[in-house]
Amino acid sequence: MNGPVRPLPAVNGDNRPFWTGGRDGLLMIARCADCGYHVHPPARFCPACESRTVAPQAVSGRGRVYSFTVNYKAWVPDLPVPYVLALVELDEQAVLRLPANIVGCDPDDVEIGMAVSVRFETVEDLHVPLFGPAA
Repeated sequence: MNGPVRPLPAVNGDNRPFWTGGRDGLLMIARCADCGYHVHPPARFCPACESRTVAPQAVSGRGRVYSFTVNYKAWVPDLPVPYVLALVELDEQAVLRLPANIVGCDPDDVEIGMAVSVRFETVEDLHVPLFGPAA
């Protein structure tokens, strides 16, 4: 889907799978092959065990709203307000939290603990992870 024009990230070798995995419907998060710890933002080493065997792996894309705010100010001209910016805690790991917009529902319906699932917005050749109410 093509949505509003939004600021795009600086893509590099470490984070490219995160920003392009949505092309295949996959949310790709770096994971340590030695201890299993998920690493986000992507890094070349594991902060839990200091291993250098970190590689992208698909995760479920399911989680819960950990925290959120509703933005009523049009900081980005083409991004309609109000919009929800949340920290989504993924099911795979208690401290694996992604900042993302919550879409597909009224901002007033968003609650802490709300079950959500990933969907992607295509912007140029990137696939921005967004979350909406879980089915």
